[in-house]
Amino acid sequence: MLNLIQADLYKLRKSMAIKILFAITTLSAIAMASLAYLMAQGQIAQEYTGIGFMFSDVNMISILGAVIAGVFICGDFDNKTIHDAISSGSSRVTVIISKATVFSCALLFILLPYVIVTGIALGTGSKFDMGAVSVGFLNILSKESGIIFSASIIFKMVAVALTLMIVYMAQLSICVPLAMVLKKPVLVISIYYGFSILCGKLASLSNSSAVFDRFFSFTPFGGKYTFVTFDTGAGELIKAIVVSLVFIIVMLALTYSIFRRSEIK
Repeated sequence: MLNLIQADLYKLRKSMAIKILFAITTLSAIAMASLAYLMAQGQIAQEYTGIGFMFSDVNMISILGAVIAGVFICGDFDNKTIHDAISSGSSRVTVIISKATVFSCALLFILLPYVIVTGIALGTGSKFDMGAVSVGFLNILSKESGIIFSASIIFKMVAVALTLMIVYMAQLSICVPLAMVLKKPVLVISIYYGFSILCGKLASLSNSSAVFDRFFSFTPFGGKYTFVTFDTGAGELIKAIVVSLVFIIVMLALTYSIFRRSEIK
């Protein structure tokens, strides 16, 4: 398994696609912070928050995360990399875990610009605000702007950022079985993005139904996990991480149950 992971990580480092995606998230993170700043200063009307949301982490990762799955998992079916790994003696569960590991590393990499830009923006002490569309790192930027940095605040930021990244990884773990089954990047991207929009609508439904809210909280899409801030308690952060890790395991188990019966041609 380690050899497969190392080989995929090497291929990831050499890939032009991951460099382009990193550049896109870097520019998007800067645009997000800039628009949030201008709106807080009243230089841009709040009615343009929809444009700002387009550059936010929750929107960009929904698209680009699925793109990564399409390029690096579906692509390995096209170039026969997965076929070669299995024919050389690697088990299917080993292949799945190695692909999921590298996929997660790629997601963490393209999310780094949002972590860095959010930290730098908060460090300026300026006011940022994007209104009701603030989710994820944009929510942190809006809620925590103007905060005075200290050692404890830096620790909280690291903990919250790590939690958010794990939550995003869990949400996008759905792309692993999709990519393994469909093997078509376009289908993976379109289905996951549509699913993420649906989950956004279901999140609003959870506000009016306690039963549904409790059920939804057992997935990384519910439980207000993308609204964590520096004031979020350690218990809530741990719950978000545990729910996310369990969800990832379930997705990998589902992938294996499907992939082990499929024929590799």
